[in-house]
Amino acid sequence: MSLVQLEQLSIEFPIMHAGHRSFKKTVLARATGGKILTGARAAPVVRALSDITVDMAAGDRVALIGPNGAGKTTLLRAIAEIYEPTRGSVYTEGRVMALLDLSLGMNHDISGRENIRLRGRYLGMTAQEIDALAPEIAEFTELGDYLDMPTRTYSSGMLLRLAFAIATAIEPDILLLDEWMMAGDATFVTKARNRMERFVERSKILVLASHSEEIIRQWCNKAMFMKGGELIGYGDVGEMCALYRQEVDRPDAIAI
Repeated sequence: MSLVQLEQLSIEFPIMHAGHRSFKKTVLARATGGKILTGARAAPVVRALSDITVDMAAGDRVALIGPNGAGKTTLLRAIAEIYEPTRGSVYTEGRVMALLDLSLGMNHDISGRENIRLRGRYLGMTAQEIDALAPEIAEFTELGDYLDMPTRTYSSGMLLRLAFAIATAIEPDILLLDEWMMAGDATFVTKARNRMERFVERSKILVLASHSEEIIRQWCNKAMFMKGGELIGYGDVGEMCALYRQEVDRPDAIAI
């Protein structure tokens, strides 16, 4: 069984040493949809997510849509248990795979081949799974002899190839994806898209943060429209995309 349950999920981040510097608060307010809370608090906080309640079940392919600062990446990190809720709860059943951050689970002082084992363990693979999948992972990266060199010598594109190949080698129940993972050179992007499509098909629940309506309509059947850390709407992907377009077309809308 696979499911994701968010119950009145709220996440706040304190603004350290903010004091009364109005410029800093103004910049942060614009970046977070204006959700800065002060009042009688010891320090102001940014409310990144506010009372999000959503249930996802097997078969749901959910796009997170909204302007920059809407809370999409924060929500992905909350589901992945990278961020702890300030209030409310996150409950998941099933193996969660989060393709969010290249640096997580990597040691740049060891080789790419050693990092396959290290990052694989970080992502929840067993030693037996890693041993079985390592040859296929190495072949997909096309890194050749670089796999035996420390990853600190890699370009960002090479790191992406390695991290992507490891993460997409196993079958997840719940897949969390930020669209920046599809960045890279044109040849790799085409290869990665084909692999990702098969990977998405094997997952039971997909949660994807994206600004691309083409990708959203191709991979998703539902969407969460978010703005300023709040859930504006949740439902059919076509209806939510239309609602978002109406919001973006408003003169006072926040640009993507």
